[in-house]
Amino acid sequence: QVQLAESGGEFVRPGGSLRLSCIASGGTFDSAGMAWFRQYPGRDREFVANINWSGGMTDYAYSVRGRFTISRDNAKNTLYLQMNSLKPEDTATYYCAASRAGTLAYNSGQFPYWGQGTQVTVAS
Repeated sequence: QVQLAESGGEFVRPGGSLRLSCIASGGTFDSAGMAWFRQYPGRDREFVANINWSGGMTDYAYSVRGRFTISRDNAKNTLYLQMNSLKPEDTATYYCAASRAGTLAYNSGQFPYWGQGTQVTVAS
């Protein structure tokens, strides 16, 4: 009964910033590896960033490295994605995901738990 709920997606102009949040319930959040994926219309879900159980290890897709930061607050059961210097190509539905392992994972099939998604639109 693991449940994930994203929030924070909005319309934003190019160069702007947003912070997405994902609140987890129904599981042991502090032992789960987590990730953010995004999906463009008509495309497969694409890896954005991941984080291990403690937050001590992170990784990013090349397209967002240096602009996005993934973090977690285990005391609040919350995952974050800080997005800076946003570009129109960042426009997508963003999903948080949880794995059963605590390590970094990159493929959508490695994540059995998903949120409902939150829409980010970057346009002038």
